Amino acid sequence: MYQLEASIYFYLLAAIPVVVLLFLLVTVWKRRTQKRFADAPLLKKLSPNKSTFKPVLKVLVVCLALACLSFALVNPKIGTKLETVKREGVDVVFALDVSKSMLAEDIAPNRLEKSKQLITQIINSLAGDRIGIIGYAGSAFPQVPITTDFSSAKLFLTGMNTDMVSSQGTAINEAIQLAQTFYNDEEQTNRVLFIISDGEDHEGNVREITEEAASQGIRIFTIGVGTIEGGPIPIKQDGTLQYYKRDENNQQVITRLGEATLQEIAAEADGEYIDGANTKEVVETVTAILNGMEKKEFEAKQFTDFKDQFQWFLAGALFLLVFDVLLLERKTAWLKKLNLFNERKE
Repeated sequence: MYQLEASIYFYLLAAIPVVVLLFLLVTVWKRRTQKRFADAPLLKKLSPNKSTFKPVLKVLVVCLALACLSFALVNPKIGTKLETVKREGVDVVFALDVSKSMLAEDIAPNRLEKSKQLITQIINSLAGDRIGIIGYAGSAFPQVPITTDFSSAKLFLTGMNTDMVSSQGTAINEAIQLAQTFYNDEEQTNRVLFIISDGEDHEGNVREITEEAASQGIRIFTIGVGTIEGGPIPIKQDGTLQYYKRDENNQQVITRLGEATLQEIAAEADGEYIDGANTKEVVETVTAILNGMEKKEFEAKQFTDFKDQFQWFLAGALFLLVFDVLLLERKTAWLKKLNLFNERKE
């Protein structure tokens, strides 16, 4: 098992093709300039020890040094010990609405991004709990199964968007049904489902599904994201506004927070409705809810004692840079004697 401490430094690898391109441009410029003063046979006589291979080798060494330096800055860590860790917590599943109405910007930066911020902050506040993530619009789909790997969960959460489901709508009932399959521990007495949505355009008989979930010990808490006044739904391409969504009568669609729907769902499943406008208040409310529940002890295997590996790559980069400095561009005597490129005529 490995970890990457600062993967952003992989962007340094982009310097390698730049170095190669500059080398090729300089080589072409040198050859054109030399042709103005003398032809190739005469230049070979004037500088018999000039090597055509050494400059290429020097550039290759510099590129390898840059690659090693990039990995050193990223600092990969390798887990050296697998341990079984005992935890106490609750199984928490997040169902995130990814319908087009979540693009409304009545709450900054928009409803979907605000929802992802809320989930991220809630995950950051958790300790020994297990989490899972579901996405839904016209249908529901599993995004992250029940896991203790919070980092991976947040990574998958970041990539969720409104294009993940082709059919539009808000199938909350499907999300609740799918959530029931996430709780794989029959002994877990406390099962929690957080539905993060604007509560608009829900489909199906939610009450029946909610009652079924409640009978399985699943408490449903809803978090409303948006405003009562609402706002239009912007359709963007590459971050640029193209138009606002319109209905069949060519009227601009205004989407509003459906608090009544979310409050009804929470009430049916022994839960609570939470206003998602203030991130800090949401996190505090969720933390208080989870702390008040009985924790289930479970075992999880994980790698511990991760060791830094940057020193190997740093040493390699320093060695290659020193080697590049000591590597001269003229022909080496012993290499010349080998006549690898048939340069010496008998």
